[in-house]
Amino acid sequence: MTVAVYPATFDPVHNGHMDIALRAARIFDAVIVSVYARPSKSLMFSIDERLLLLREAFKDSPRIRVAAYDTLTSDFAHANDAQVIIRGLRDVNDFELEFKQALMYRHLRPDLEVVNLISDSNYTYVSSSLLKEVAMLGGDIDRLVPPHVARALYMKLKQMGIEAEQKVKMVALSND
Repeated sequence: MTVAVYPATFDPVHNGHMDIALRAARIFDAVIVSVYARPSKSLMFSIDERLLLLREAFKDSPRIRVAAYDTLTSDFAHANDAQVIIRGLRDVNDFELEFKQALMYRHLRPDLEVVNLISDSNYTYVSSSLLKEVAMLGGDIDRLVPPHVARALYMKLKQMGIEAEQKVKMVALSND
């Protein structure tokens, strides 16, 4: 059985992430969507919230499971008997970073392979950081994330004192 790990912070998960994970699940026997719990960057959602959002997103995908980790990605992959690390590539800027990461993974665990999947053209411009910024400024992100993620993002913004009340109502109505 070939197990692949798809690591990221997923803050929050968006349709580009889902596309990569679902495509990986067509190639590999099992995909572990691996949520890094201790990134150096500032996050909007807690580890528990990110896990909840991801589990809901992949609830109908039996080949995908979601897990948190706080170690080296290569060690997490090894501990879960994964032979492959999946990474998405949106553009040439991603390539440079992913190339260096792949070499580091190989240095740390020579038995691991890195497979890069090219993002669907509908999602090449999508990143979690950009989504959060657009949502904060009142822009429409509803077609870029699953409905439950849009609701969670608008509610989080409201908790932070950023008025997104109208968007919360619109998303709630569109899902009734």
